[in-house]
Amino acid sequence: MVKPYDRKLIFEDGSEYSGYAFGAVEEKVCEIVFNTSMVGYQEILSDPSYTYQAVVMTYPLIGNYGMAAEDYESRVPTMGAMIVSEYNHQPSNFRCQETLGAAMARFRIPGVSGIDTRKLTRYIRDNGSRKVLITAADTPLSHGLAKLKAAWLPTDAVALVSPKAPYVAPAESPKYHVVAIDCGMKANIVRSLNRLGCTVTAVPYDTSPQAIQALRPDGIFLSNGPGDPRDVLQVIRTVSRLRGQYPMFGICLGHQLISLAYGGECYKLKFGHRGGNHPVRCLETGKIEITSQNHSYAVDMASLKATPLTVTHVNLLDGTVEGVCCREDRVFSVQYHPESAPGPEDSGYLFPQFIQWMEEETGHG
Repeated sequence: MVKPYDRKLIFEDGSEYSGYAFGAVEEKVCEIVFNTSMVGYQEILSDPSYTYQAVVMTYPLIGNYGMAAEDYESRVPTMGAMIVSEYNHQPSNFRCQETLGAAMARFRIPGVSGIDTRKLTRYIRDNGSRKVLITAADTPLSHGLAKLKAAWLPTDAVALVSPKAPYVAPAESPKYHVVAIDCGMKANIVRSLNRLGCTVTAVPYDTSPQAIQALRPDGIFLSNGPGDPRDVLQVIRTVSRLRGQYPMFGICLGHQLISLAYGGECYKLKFGHRGGNHPVRCLETGKIEITSQNHSYAVDMASLKATPLTVTHVNLLDGTVEGVCCREDRVFSVQYHPESAPGPEDSGYLFPQFIQWMEEETGHG
């Protein structure tokens, strides 16, 4: 006997996709996007950059190795929803401590399985990221469309995931003090800095330049995070004020915020870059890096011509900016995730570059 559908997705053009509930059973309006990674659904679920987004996993089987406590990228995941083809509720892995569905229910994140994710991904690719209603299978289309029309996508994502107070992650053998402006920072970024001898003081996104200066950092890190970078004016102003005073390194949203602080512009991509196999060329070496990415916005290359920033990396799929640098100010950033876990390790030189610039600045290597 075929199990009847109990959940569905409704789009503003009237498209519907039916499936089965797992995780939390809640009605929700999200922005829908897709991720092409073959592994790492726990890291994706707990990446704060997916706040308010419903993520379609293109890999067909999700949940098969369960969840491990030490693999979370944030303590409280804020993803909007997860959409999969086949959900495995009986994981097989010696590290498994909980099923994906149980974790999602605990964090009130709805899931829908049994979806034709190939068709749905093509729909997003052709029509772009857009609002979607996740609702009960018996919700009338007219009611669903009315809810979608009345709903708005929040713009406070960074404020939601940024810490409310500073916190310190000490290195085992500290050499440098890095102040990280935490806009939704992944845990593995902190671990990557700690391994290289950096004690990290993470501060809320709206921390003033004066408060950061008072912490006497050797370098400043700009983290990843969710939403439109143009909404995070506090960080843009802080970077503008502090640039040239300390070595700075930015990843993902941090890359966009650095570019905006130098006078560049950003725009929204049609469906974004999300996956673990995006090819990026380093213009200095000519080498191609396979990178992990997760972002909806890109830096406008033409807008950088009037700034002190130089483009250092370019996406080989669509030619978008993947890295910028101002050597005079010791500031650089990349759009992708060199710390990604699990994920490619082709970009392992970027954290050491940050260390080198702090060493040259402070003289205590």
